[in-house]
Amino acid sequence: MKEKLTKIKLRDWTETRAHSSWQVFKIMAEFVQGFETLAKIGPCISIFGSARTKPGTKYYELTVDVARRLADEGFGVITGGGPGIMEAGNKGANLAGGRSVGLNIELPFEQHNNPYIDADKTINFDYFFVRKVMFAKYSQGFIMMPGGWGTMDEFFEVATLIQTRKFTQTPMICMGSSYWNGLFDWMRETMLEVEGNISPGDLDMIKIFDTADEVVAYLHEFYSHNKLQPNF
Repeated sequence: MKEKLTKIKLRDWTETRAHSSWQVFKIMAEFVQGFETLAKIGPCISIFGSARTKPGTKYYELTVDVARRLADEGFGVITGGGPGIMEAGNKGANLAGGRSVGLNIELPFEQHNNPYIDADKTINFDYFFVRKVMFAKYSQGFIMMPGGWGTMDEFFEVATLIQTRKFTQTPMICMGSSYWNGLFDWMRETMLEVEGNISPGDLDMIKIFDTADEVVAYLHEFYSHNKLQPNF
């Protein structure tokens, strides 16, 4: 008589339990390193976007410009530490002599530290969820450049945290109206008007801009009446 498949597979599950318990210490170490490093850096803006965006292209150069302007305003710039938009963000901060932070994630492809991160501000992570906590806690603004799955994950994570007030109300900006308008039209027409899955004011918390001037002006206005502080 054949054993049930789940019964056979449970043997494999049992063998992994000891390893899973020890993972707690690795996760804890990543949290401690992240908190200790980022708490010392001061107010920062996180920039998210595609790792595949090439130097010389529209959004790469726009990101360099935005990051440079942010650094001129006294903000540090936090990125995921890799190539593409992340590299452009760190490059802009570096060119302006600002604080340039990279929260790198270990991946089997695509990801490597870019050369524009400050030597003492690179943190390497194995776990996406730990890395996202660092972005969420220590960023005083979130800029979403065009990107793929990872950027969309970060977009909805941040939007959810702001919408549910799990942390301080924080500026959230999408750069590139031609890239983002289709998504926002769908959210407005389907999520809001047809299905009622979000509230009328939820989309108002996210701004869509096309220039660095708009970003700087919005941050000036926002922080003229809000504190600069960690989000939780």
